[in-house]
Amino acid sequence: MQIPKIKIPKKYLKIGAWFLGVFFVVCIALGAIAYSKREALLKKMVAKAIAKADKDYDLEVKIGSADFTGLSTVKMTHISVVPKERDTLSNINELSVSVKLFPLIFGNVKLSEVKLKEGYVSIVLKDSTTNIDFILKRKKKDSTQTDQKANLSEIASNILNQVLYKIPDDMDVKNMVFKLNDHDTAKLSFATNAIIDGGDLKSTIDVNNNEATWHINGYVNPGSKKLNFLAYADGKKLELPYLNSKLHAKLSFDTLQTELKNAKYSGDDYKISGSWSVKNMLINQPRIASNDIIVQSAKLDADILVGPNYIALDSTSTAYLKNAQIHPFVKYTLGKNKIYELKLNAEEQDAQGVLEAFPQGLFESLEGLKVQGKVKYNLNFYLDTKVPDSVRFNSTLTPVNFKIVQWGKTNLQKINNTFVYTPYEYGKPMRDITIGPSNPNFTPLSAISKNFINAVLTAEDPSFFTHNGFVEESIRKSIAVNFKEKKFKRGGSTISMQLVKNVYLSRQKTLARKAEEILIVWLIEHNHLISKQRMLEVYFNIMELGQNIYGIGEASRYYFGKQPADLTIGEGLFLASIVPKPKASMYKFMADGSLKPYMFNYFRFMGNIMARKGLTPGDTSGYGFYNVRLREGLRRYLAPDTAVVDTTAFDDDGDGLPVVIVNDKNKSFFDRLFGGNPKKDTTTNKQMTTPADTTKSKKQLRQERREERRRQKELEKTLQQ
Repeated sequence: MQIPKIKIPKKYLKIGAWFLGVFFVVCIALGAIAYSKREALLKKMVAKAIAKADKDYDLEVKIGSADFTGLSTVKMTHISVVPKERDTLSNINELSVSVKLFPLIFGNVKLSEVKLKEGYVSIVLKDSTTNIDFILKRKKKDSTQTDQKANLSEIASNILNQVLYKIPDDMDVKNMVFKLNDHDTAKLSFATNAIIDGGDLKSTIDVNNNEATWHINGYVNPGSKKLNFLAYADGKKLELPYLNSKLHAKLSFDTLQTELKNAKYSGDDYKISGSWSVKNMLINQPRIASNDIIVQSAKLDADILVGPNYIALDSTSTAYLKNAQIHPFVKYTLGKNKIYELKLNAEEQDAQGVLEAFPQGLFESLEGLKVQGKVKYNLNFYLDTKVPDSVRFNSTLTPVNFKIVQWGKTNLQKINNTFVYTPYEYGKPMRDITIGPSNPNFTPLSAISKNFINAVLTAEDPSFFTHNGFVEESIRKSIAVNFKEKKFKRGGSTISMQLVKNVYLSRQKTLARKAEEILIVWLIEHNHLISKQRMLEVYFNIMELGQNIYGIGEASRYYFGKQPADLTIGEGLFLASIVPKPKASMYKFMADGSLKPYMFNYFRFMGNIMARKGLTPGDTSGYGFYNVRLREGLRRYLAPDTAVVDTTAFDDDGDGLPVVIVNDKNKSFFDRLFGGNPKKDTTTNKQMTTPADTTKSKKQLRQERREERRRQKELEKTLQQ
């Protein structure tokens, strides 16, 4: 099909030509006028910027000279920035900046070229002030200017665009030094030379005057929102001694790479796609582990979604540790109440590959362990801060044809036979205890009173014989309680976890030890390496039940002068009550050897639960409370009834369930467990109420602890006789 010809009269063509010609001439004339006036305009703009810096930020900015050296290039010399009453922030000898003209027409300032010679930026921390306080001051002012709700996706887009706009197509930086002075106790300096040529970035960074030489090389294309940086050091690992001195941490790696692949809107969400990877990263921090942790290879391919009121790491992301991989989902929602969400999904994969993917040094006792089969993992966590009791928590590690084919550093079945247990106090070994028939205090499970067994299981781990090492409901409640209290008040440990912690692991409180504890419990429970009966038997024979009192055999003779098989329901409930704070056990007794009145509520509440389960007959008089009597030979070591002791001064591991009784308050274990207030006992005599605690000095408490240790040593001698 032919397109018909359109005839335009010549007069219209002439009018159009004249119009374009006049427009072109006007543009040239305006450009010439602007060009001739640009120096004056530049000086006016510089003066305005200096005045604004002084008014809004309390910054004294000085510029020696500012001139155009080309159509869109400004050269400035002797630039200094000094916050009022603070140390100099920056000083630059010479700076040339070129901007792109076309984006400038639409109000966007995009840099095309930057050249910098000789300068520094110095951050100084003194007392509680820094020379960058002005940034916070400005933010505070801005926050009061509007009551409109911030749209996070728009903020993310604007910030990223501003950052990318400031990355020039070409750059030449010579001897630009970035310095940090932290209270004159730690100093850092980075003397930087960097070039961007056609998008290729190459840099050399001298750290602390030849202490190390770093490089950050890569490719930048801010127009298409693509960046790729690789950081490494010459002849050594890239590390910062500053972290070791200030944070008591060591962090180093061979290479660190980051990539921005794309950033664009996806509906109302702003989506940022990128990746981060590291090779041979070494971490050493006492809270994490007592030794070096080495991550040989790790990578995260991430899709970050920023919505109107939330930030999320999308489930399309993948995290890699060597050959193992997992899909994380993390979401933080803002609003009247904050919402935290976390999901992890690891598809079925080789179990040995997963084991070898764990960082070196993380699981010391499992080094050398060989397994067969496959595993998969799922975790789901949801917390609405407005209703923390509705927290959701599910965690499942599923084995598929899984079995252990070779033990590692530790034989996880060692407790099936006689072994030696060494308890620790304050990091020091107390004594070696043989867990077996050769030890006269060792008590087989069949020789332990059901009263004691049922009391401990009810208080510590009611579902011990049915769970697989973990109780999700207990963990869920612990999360809710700890969040509401804003501190770690309640743990979620089962007897299986306490046993593994004491027998197989060090007593150091680190994240690595906790992770190793969880994995060992899973291996033992899911592979049925140790029977439930044997686990309980060992637990009862190693549990701490007083100052240097370990196991039910020692405890029953120590407190009551009888065999474990002969313990009454009251004596069993008392021993169960001291498990969380065993060193405070003697302070639960009156001078005549009877229990202090505040213990009655605990006995009644626990006894009622046991009775409902058919574990003991109902007893309205308090389930043996009034019949519990401390062995007569120990009563002379008891403190006077009027003495008040802060039992929180007695250290324990803090990883187990919450304390049953922490001081002389009329609260039971389940009061603390569920936060409820059961109906008061109207039959209790008013005279049974103990006086309120009075505050004691630290010196007094130390003296009382020393006196208690002296008494305990004498008691041990008496017990041995």
